[in-house]
Order: sequence, then C-alpha cells, then structure tokens
Amino acid sequence: MISLSEYRQQWFGNIRGDLLAGLVVALALIPEAIAFSIIAGVDPKVGLYASFSIAVLISFTGGRPGMISAATAATAVLMITLVKSHGLEYLLAATVLAGLLQIGAGLLKLGRFMRYVSKSVMTGFVNALAILIFMAQLPELNLANPGVTWLTYALVAVSLAIIYLFPRLTKAVPSPLVTILVLTGLVFVTGWEVRTVGDMGALPDTLPVFMVPQIPLTFETLVIIFPYSVAVAVVGLLESLMTQNIVDDLTDTKSNRNQECIGQGIANTATGFIGGMAGCAMIGQSMINVKSGGRGRLSAFTAGVVLLILVVGLGDLVGQIPMPALVAIMIMVSVGTFSWSSIKALTVHPRSSSIVMLSTVATVVYTHNLAIGVLVGVLLSGIFFAGKIAQLFGITSTLSADGRERTYVLEGQLFYGSTEDFVEAFDFREALDRVVIDVSQAHIWDISSVQALDMAILKWRREGAEVQVIGLNEASETIVDELAIHDKPGAMDKLMGH
Repeated sequence: MISLSEYRQQWFGNIRGDLLAGLVVALALIPEAIAFSIIAGVDPKVGLYASFSIAVLISFTGGRPGMISAATAATAVLMITLVKSHGLEYLLAATVLAGLLQIGAGLLKLGRFMRYVSKSVMTGFVNALAILIFMAQLPELNLANPGVTWLTYALVAVSLAIIYLFPRLTKAVPSPLVTILVLTGLVFVTGWEVRTVGDMGALPDTLPVFMVPQIPLTFETLVIIFPYSVAVAVVGLLESLMTQNIVDDLTDTKSNRNQECIGQGIANTATGFIGGMAGCAMIGQSMINVKSGGRGRLSAFTAGVVLLILVVGLGDLVGQIPMPALVAIMIMVSVGTFSWSSIKALTVHPRSSSIVMLSTVATVVYTHNLAIGVLVGVLLSGIFFAGKIAQLFGITSTLSADGRERTYVLEGQLFYGSTEDFVEAFDFREALDRVVIDVSQAHIWDISSVQALDMAILKWRREGAEVQVIGLNEASETIVDELAIHDKPGAMDKLMGH
C-alpha cells in the first residue's frame, strides 16, 4: 500500500502537464472508442461511455499513474460473437463478470507472473502493437473509401510536420494538441471536404445512467457469458500489465501490478452498469499521454472527464475535428512505439531471442490477438531456455581399479530436457558389481527426472549390479522420496506401463 502523501503526489505533482496531456488523450480517444464500438457491433455510445468510465475510475484505483485505460480493440474483438448471438445486455453482463474476475486475479496477486515474460517477448509485443496501430490508420488513407482524397495525404503531412517541428519552438503546449487545433481551424476556414470525427458515428447527447443488465439470473446465462468474461479478463490484464511495464520503463518509475489488476477489475465492473463495454490499458493512448507530459493520475481522470464533456456537451464541435489530424497523431505514436533498435539487434542478440521476438510480432499481427502472440512468445522462450539448461548437463564416470565398480558423477540440472542424455550415458551391458550415481553436483527437478533415475536404477539391478545414489541435496531428496518407485514391488512394470 502506498502512503497518503505518495498518493497525493501522484495526483497533484504534475498538474499542468497532466491537464494538457489529458486533453490531448481525450480528443484522440473519441474516434478510437467509436471504432471499437463498431468492431464489437454495438452503438458508438457504448464505447464512449466505457472510455469515460474506465479512464476516470482507473485514475483512482489503478496501480500505474500516467497510464490510460479505456475501451480497446483487444477486448472488443472478443465480444463480437456474443453480441451477434445474444445482444448488448449479455455483453454488459460479461463485462461485469470480467471485472470481478480481474479483481480476483489482483487479490490472488497473479500480477507477479509478469516476471516470467522475457524481454524478447516484451519487445515483440511493443513492435506488434506499433504495427497494428499503424495498420489501423490505413482505412483513413485508402483513396477507395468515401471522403478520402489526395487532400487527406497533404493534411496528414502538414499534421506530422507540426507534431515534430512545433516542439523546437516550445514544449509548453503538447504538439498533438496544437495539431488538432490548427487542422480543425484550417479545414473550417477553407471549407475543404475531408473526413471528420462526426463521420465515424453519432455522438451521444446524454449522460450515462446506472442500469442493471436485463438478463435472466440463471446458470444457463452464466454458461453463456463465462467463456467471454474469462477471455476478456485475461486479455485485458495481459495488455494492461504489458503496457504497465512499458510505461514503467518510459518514466523510470515502479508501479503496483496487483493493484492495477484490481483497478482494472473495478473499472470494468462499474462500466458494465452504465452501459459500457469492457476495456483495458491502451499502449497508444498511454504513449500519447507520456509523450505529452502526462505522468500522474490526473491525466487519466482529465481524459475521461473531458471526453464526456466533449461528446455530450460539445458534440457538434468535436464532430468537426478532421480525421487526418488524428491519423497523424496515431502515426506518431506508432513510430515512437516501435523499437527501432531491435532491428539492428537482430544481428547481435542470440538467435533464440530474435526468433522469440519475431514470432511474437508475426503472431500478434496475423491474429490481431495480443494474448495468442504473447503466449507463443512465452512458450518459445521456455523451450529455448530449457534447451540451454539441458546443454549444461553432463555426466562423467570412473571405473575402479578392479573393474567391478563404476561411479557416475552428474553435473547440472536433471529435468525433462536432460533425461535423455542422462539415460544414454549408461552402458547397461557393462558387467559390474556395483554402480554409484553421484548427484552432489546436480539437482533433480521434476517427475521426468525421477522416472529416469528409477529406470536407470532398475536396469542396473536387472543386470545384477548393486546401485547406490549419493549426494542428494535436500530438495532433490524430497522429490525423490515422494515420487521414486525403484524400491517398490513391481516398479519396472509400473515404469514400462507409463
């Protein structure tokens, strides 16, 4: 738990920077929230209400100040089938349940498992997101789409010039905010025909109200929504915790993973009761926030509140914001998010690390599913790590002067990846009276290694040799005592039965 003074500092330690950054984020959230609503197959207000609610609530309950959470594509795509088959009310119920599952994950302190995600997976995750962010802007640059003309390209170029050149004049005002104001004014004065935020969908004109999802409270309902809720909870936490790590690195500060899980859960649970869809942390908006000077909880709170004010109170004005300005901002985010140094590192880093990174990128981009991509990366990391550890395992042996006793000395880690080398090291055809297996320089890890030890002992005994195992450390002795069967009746038959 953080102290009251630290919590206060997170709110009011960067007031000006957080307010300006929050304003920029609010403007950039609008078209994304509408787009994500369309992806999920619901009315635009569902995504907009969700973005308002999640951003505001996470500012109070989250574990990572300066990170922006709202409605996202990662969770929206998981809800498509549910909405098509059962409607909006079931989506709201699934959102509430997903939030409760996330709260449970936080209370169980499952956030600690993020330590097992390697740097290569993190880099692949970041690069994949950068590519997806850029790809999401392509429809707004496709000349085949209504409202997209060569003028769109010119305005995007002007917007990018403002974004990158304005900071050379002053950094007092975030350049993305200047870009939005300048482009909106320019289009308004000239009357140019370009796509605007209003073309994305109708903005709500009323405040959200408390509502209980109108669904039957039955076991059948739980069976319907539970798989979706689990998927949303897992993907939401995965993206949130990965984004949290990135913001930690960008700001050189530490945050609380388990508190973030609880905060995400509270935000989603409450959002389901005001007609909003589930969401999670957004790397794109978080990057905009950090690069615009946002560092504290006030930035997320400001983004949520300003978003609601803009869409409900100033919807007509917000609808006039040209899409080229927002496209340029997201391109800036994409370029800034991509780890360009990772390309050069491909020739320097170990081949296994590069394969993990590229596989994560390829899987995420192909499936548009962050969870699958990260899972592939983690599995590959585990396989390569196991392979490296297995290579460190070795066995040497010495024969006694009379040729009747051989001592095998194990060095390294004996586990499922090294059991094959362990078994192949023995010549069971050698005529011996006694065999000593010295594991004082090794460690026995799992049931596979215990079974391999059982098999070696039993085979030697079958050949008439006495077998002695020496040097077991405390942990190895414990697992051998619990799982080994070489001293039990019918042990060989049992092993061969496996």
